[in-house]
Amino acid sequence: MRRADVARLVALAALWGASFIFIRVLAPALGPILTVTTRVLIGGAVLVAYARATGVDVAFGRYWRRYLVIGVANSTLPFLLYAFAALHIPASYSVILNSTTPLFTALFAVPFLGERLTPAKLAGLASGAAGVALVSNAGPVVPDLWFGAAVAACLAATCSYALSSIYMKKRATGAKPLAIAGWSQLFAGLVLLPIVPFAPPPGALTPLVVVNVLLLALGCSSIAYVLYYRLIADVGPTRALTVAFLMPAFGMLWGALFLAETITWPMLAGCALIVGGTGAVLRPGTRA
Repeated sequence: MRRADVARLVALAALWGASFIFIRVLAPALGPILTVTTRVLIGGAVLVAYARATGVDVAFGRYWRRYLVIGVANSTLPFLLYAFAALHIPASYSVILNSTTPLFTALFAVPFLGERLTPAKLAGLASGAAGVALVSNAGPVVPDLWFGAAVAACLAATCSYALSSIYMKKRATGAKPLAIAGWSQLFAGLVLLPIVPFAPPPGALTPLVVVNVLLLALGCSSIAYVLYYRLIADVGPTRALTVAFLMPAFGMLWGALFLAETITWPMLAGCALIVGGTGAVLRPGTRA
């Protein structure tokens, strides 16, 4: 890859790794519903405006139903699950577990896309499962019922991401990626709007909270998606997916720097197993 591509990849990993830090701050203050609603509505509106300004044909009349499905599966559900998890586990845990998404994508591609499980994919899935088991017992948090529910929520979110990618591959291949990113997030927010009045924020709306909302929406959604789809265009989807290798490192780094989270050796070992399994799934020659 060119230096510019590497720079975009690193910047994307840093932004998406930071998203878990912002969620960890916002979820206790705003609650999961308002945290997600503000993120997707602001981020989606900016992307839709950018697509319009750059002349991207979003083909709204043809694809709006698919944008809605993708919005719910790729934003509403996983973002809510991660916001719930942020109430009970450190951000570094969430970002490590998030890196299992390509593993679930490879697994779901077997029944839904007719792909086969090669020895490399099976080894990757086994490595990822071992990594999740190790991270779940890595400390420093107490593995109580809420901890288990939070870990399950993170894994359910990655399953939702994986199923969404399968759906996009089958039903939305003709849509422009930037159009999918913008309109799917707008629909994700519109779905949540009727619930917002029944989920008032449990904390105060301080300037720090507002700054975190804007950074999450504009940085981790709007700017990040522009970087991601530029990478897909320049280096292809497989290389763009290697962002999954870098996100846990940035997530743990930001958590330690800004939230004083503890990083343990078992966490690092579990992260290595998950990332290694992802590498086996995404290595050249596979279609995951």
